[in-house]
Amino acid sequence: MRRLFPVTYETADHAAHEPREWSLDELADAYAYPLGQDVWLRANMVSTLDGAAQHDGRSQGISCAADMRIFGTLRGLADAVLVGAETVRLEGYRPARAREAFAARREAAGQGPAPAIAVITASLDLDFSLPLFTSPLVPTFVVTGAGAPPDRMEAARKAGAEVLIAGEGATVEPERAVRALAERGLTRLLTEGGPRLLGQFVAAQVLDELCLTLSPMLTAGDAQRIAGGPSLTVPERFEMASVLEEAGFLFTRYRRS
Repeated sequence: MRRLFPVTYETADHAAHEPREWSLDELADAYAYPLGQDVWLRANMVSTLDGAAQHDGRSQGISCAADMRIFGTLRGLADAVLVGAETVRLEGYRPARAREAFAARREAAGQGPAPAIAVITASLDLDFSLPLFTSPLVPTFVVTGAGAPPDRMEAARKAGAEVLIAGEGATVEPERAVRALAERGLTRLLTEGGPRLLGQFVAAQVLDELCLTLSPMLTAGDAQRIAGGPSLTVPERFEMASVLEEAGFLFTRYRRS
């Protein structure tokens, strides 16, 4: 892996621009959450050259080993991972695990042993017998609207999940979902999609940072983009924060202007 941007010429940083394997500590430093923010929501997504966010319904086929190391690093830094119900079903989500490589860093930051998973869902159409709900290292959150089916909310609670209300009606309001988690001390937030959920965060203009892996692949077909749903009236401008490269994959990071 090598750093393409930002470019610096100090002797101490010269090695960062030469291709080599980066340690998890170096990746954690490169992707550290900014200081002084009350809450920070970043997204981590992968896309092919022709804009596909998945192949055969999953993202794994367009990813690579380095992308998965960054995926693990971003989880290792987060307080909570926000994910849509459809992605939970398609990707077979499991509880986040504690990783020794991040244990000291998390303890120093006042974090628990692993990030909580927060499932964003209006209908609560989920299998609450899955390990994500019944045996997580830290309790899973189910974030829904006040109009969600009461029996499904009760099923979530019985399975051990904590239900957060983030909307007056049947839908979840992105701003309120972020606020509800922040009120529980979960301020370093990460969303891994899917595209519908990311589109909602983009439309609500609550996304602070996008970590986007550009995969050197072409798939054609009609796969989803990384974000879907309603569009913004005026496109929101983000600024490039960093670019890493390995084996033709570009690992980019953009922040709100």
